[in-house]
Amino acid sequence: MKLKSKAVLILTCLFVALGSANAAPLKIAYSDWPGWIAWDIGVRQGFFEKHGVEVELKWFEYMASMDAFAAGKVDAVCVTNGDALILNATGSRNIMILINDISNGNDKIVAAPGLDSVKALKGKKIGVEIGCVSHLLLINALKDNGLTEKDVTLVNIPTHQTAQVLASGDVDAIVAWQPNSGQALKSVHGSSQVYTSADAPGLIYDTLTVSLNSLIERRTDWQNVVAAWYDIVSYMKDPANSKQMLEILSSRVALSPEEYEPFLKGTKIFTLQEAAAAFKPGDGFSSLYGSSEISNKFMIENKVYDKPMNTKKVIDPSFTNTLLK
Repeated sequence: MKLKSKAVLILTCLFVALGSANAAPLKIAYSDWPGWIAWDIGVRQGFFEKHGVEVELKWFEYMASMDAFAAGKVDAVCVTNGDALILNATGSRNIMILINDISNGNDKIVAAPGLDSVKALKGKKIGVEIGCVSHLLLINALKDNGLTEKDVTLVNIPTHQTAQVLASGDVDAIVAWQPNSGQALKSVHGSSQVYTSADAPGLIYDTLTVSLNSLIERRTDWQNVVAAWYDIVSYMKDPANSKQMLEILSSRVALSPEEYEPFLKGTKIFTLQEAAAAFKPGDGFSSLYGSSEISNKFMIENKVYDKPMNTKKVIDPSFTNTLLK
């Protein structure tokens, strides 16, 4: 019986190993954001191969990436923590397993010439995609300046159209993330940023979130993806790699390294230790849990979804914490 049991164990391990070796690539949907384009470094530098996991990166516009995830066309998607909650609330079960970064200035409120502060927006029209992260940034900016949504007129505009709408003069300010916020500043001479995500660090976490089924079936592979990510981070933090890093990032969006560099500066890529700290439960923006609870409340108040999400069930810090051991 002992010999038979041992043989069964050996065969089981062999089948698992063969299954892993023959498993399809993990498909990750990503879009135009510095902390997500950084996944290209993992391919170019062989970090996924180093950790024995095959990954297929699928490039989308941001909203299309969420649609692809919801349709089951990819195993994981790069989204903000707020949008991960929306996906869960609308039936696309997912778990946030990795913090790529926090927005540190790339999300902006851009005002027309002559409007040089958030307080100056009182009574003005503001173009923003209602119910998304830009709307949340606006609410926070108004609150920080003693205003509310009742003090302004919101005009619902898709984020990718904000720059052209500001240029048309139909609104007095817009809220958007890069590259749209930068395009707005360029297209309207004399416009200025009056509030950015650097004024509220941790309001916007950028994450890798994985479908529940894929996480259950391929947990070891996802652990290896997270390990590869921190090789990417180490590579990015090394000054010796700065030139090549900017070439990799900028080439994805057909910009020069010089044009792309400001976008990277507006993004705070988390080290392993910083991510582990943000994965600890807490209130406020310093914790992914606290930030997600704020987003959760915002979604309910704006009727993005009806019932509060249990944020503790959609965040898994174990993949990051394992690497600290």
